[in-house]
Amino acid sequence: MSRNTEGYHSTRLPYDSKREVLWRALWKYHFRHLVKPADTVLELGSGYGHFINQARCARRIAVDVWPGLLQYVEPGVLTHVGSVTDLSFLEDKSVDFAFASNLFEHLSQDEFATTLAQLEGKLRPAGSLTLLQPNYRYAYREYFDDYTHVTVFSDISACDFLEAHNYRVVDVCPAFLPLTVKSRWPVHPLLIRLYLISPVKPFAKQMLIRAVPRTRQ
Repeated sequence: MSRNTEGYHSTRLPYDSKREVLWRALWKYHFRHLVKPADTVLELGSGYGHFINQARCARRIAVDVWPGLLQYVEPGVLTHVGSVTDLSFLEDKSVDFAFASNLFEHLSQDEFATTLAQLEGKLRPAGSLTLLQPNYRYAYREYFDDYTHVTVFSDISACDFLEAHNYRVVDVCPAFLPLTVKSRWPVHPLLIRLYLISPVKPFAKQMLIRAVPRTRQ
């Protein structure tokens, strides 16, 4: 990803309070069922901290190359400014739930592979990695509107990549959420809840994948 992170966040990805509403609802209606109160949660590429701030668990860790992250994370969140390709600051076997939203399309395949290898040693025996990101199968028209997108992934290629790098995919939803909160539709917790439980998901262009290191199985 371009290292001009200030320029990126001020133009392509400015703060939007609607994302706070979205992630609060996503935690309440989906992600909290995957995380235990005693868990350690790691968010890779935290940005504004929308996910990690909502997490309710024993320990929360946020990583991003953008120094602005420090202004947005809640007190109590351990924050590391640096690349996700270097997780040496973490203790081995210390993470229960790793999460990345809209991250790996910004990195090269080599950087993605390096991150997976680093993370493997940081996950506990029952630890997992969950990815939320654009599915090129559905978002091909808008995919490169973001000038920092460098790698293309569909639900098939992302799963194959994980499998090829020593992870086993345990769950995949090819169409989980719309691509952006920038739309004429309101962002309301009740509507988000109904969307999550609906078998029909109009405008869904982001995929959700959960995987575990193959060596732990």
